[in-house]
Amino acid sequence: MKNPSPIFLVVMAFHVCLAKADDFAENWHQWRGPDATGVSQKANPPIEWSEEKNVRWKVEVDGHGTSTPIIWGQKVFLLTAIDTGVKDPTIPDPQDQPKTNFFDIKRPNTQHAFMVLCLDRATGKELWRTKVAEKIPHEGAHRDNDFSPASPTTDGKYLYAWFGSAGMYSLDLGGSEIWSRDLGEVRMGSSLGEGCSPVLHDGKLVLVRDHAGKSSIEVLDASSGETLWKKYRDEDNAWATPRVIEHRGKTQVISAASGAVRSYDLNTGDVNWQCSGLTGNVIPCPLIEGDHVICMSGYQGFAAMSLPLDAEGDISGSDQIKWKIDRGTPYIPSPLLCDGRLYCIQSNTSILTCFDSQTGNANFDRTRLPGINNVYASPVGAAGRVYVVGRHGNAAVLEQSGEFNVLATNRLDDRFDASPALAGNQLFLRGAKFLYCIEEEPDSR
Repeated sequence: MKNPSPIFLVVMAFHVCLAKADDFAENWHQWRGPDATGVSQKANPPIEWSEEKNVRWKVEVDGHGTSTPIIWGQKVFLLTAIDTGVKDPTIPDPQDQPKTNFFDIKRPNTQHAFMVLCLDRATGKELWRTKVAEKIPHEGAHRDNDFSPASPTTDGKYLYAWFGSAGMYSLDLGGSEIWSRDLGEVRMGSSLGEGCSPVLHDGKLVLVRDHAGKSSIEVLDASSGETLWKKYRDEDNAWATPRVIEHRGKTQVISAASGAVRSYDLNTGDVNWQCSGLTGNVIPCPLIEGDHVICMSGYQGFAAMSLPLDAEGDISGSDQIKWKIDRGTPYIPSPLLCDGRLYCIQSNTSILTCFDSQTGNANFDRTRLPGINNVYASPVGAAGRVYVVGRHGNAAVLEQSGEFNVLATNRLDDRFDASPALAGNQLFLRGAKFLYCIEEEPDSR
């Protein structure tokens, strides 16, 4: 066979890139979905569901995990930590340990199995499970947290699972381990537990670890797990998953924290710019809106800022900040960005605000969602709708607009702290006990 012409190679490469882009758009490959906005442009899940309606399958998941499942092709991947009950007699029982932190959180004295699970998307049947580690956690976690809170991510060939102090793992999609890294233990203030998810971009894995010790941001080679660079940060507890964005020829890693929002160069680790102004315990992940990044927090006050991606140096308090908000922003749930509208839960309550992402002005302001008390899960959007799932099983579906228009309210018999995932005609909801696949029943289509 003749060597292909350069034009042929360019055309083929173009089609491969299109196919790859389409693959990501059709799936939910990471925390907050294809574009890290909480939106799927392709999905069309049901508006209504209950334990008796539009549940394609419901499977019990052993262990504990508040991480979002991810979907690739016909597979669903999720993480869990299973308490084996096997004690270490050298560690006192939790009830016998002295109080060492504000919430009186104690260290477990039993082995935990850190598991990666793969389910069949059509049936919920378990295809495989891989135990990547078994150890006793070095410290406890808040009752609303656990030992597998970080969502996995995939590029369609390999799966990357981060259990924080229990290690970082790369597997193929058949469950075989490719490499692993022990990145050391962190000490979260008040033993609140870890929670930041890994971000995969251009063959690099970005990991942020903000805690009561020596906080850091580290970038690994995704093919080998080797450290490409690591920078220490003057930050305390934070759990915000970073956002990676290519902008005007430079790839930036945007990290949100209480000390400062920082932009790092993905290739070198150099700080491009930074800006202070968020409140404590930052959890919501940054959102890209055109030439700006929106960062927010909602613990011990409310704060949101729209910051220019092409900034340089320290822009704290300057007129380069496009807008600021001091009300209605979330503590735990990340915001949702849909077509210029920014949907935010106030703190962890059922109060929803829709901001104009260009101006920061409210389309509708601090409106209570019916039937919902508390929200930890981040809202998601698809097919012109917004989905908000409350902690106690109630969920609201709203029209994706600048007006508060509830289309349906739904209920399931579980507690939901993990954020939803969307793919195709399906909505995946991970509860404390069960994983639900919500899909419209054939006879109701």
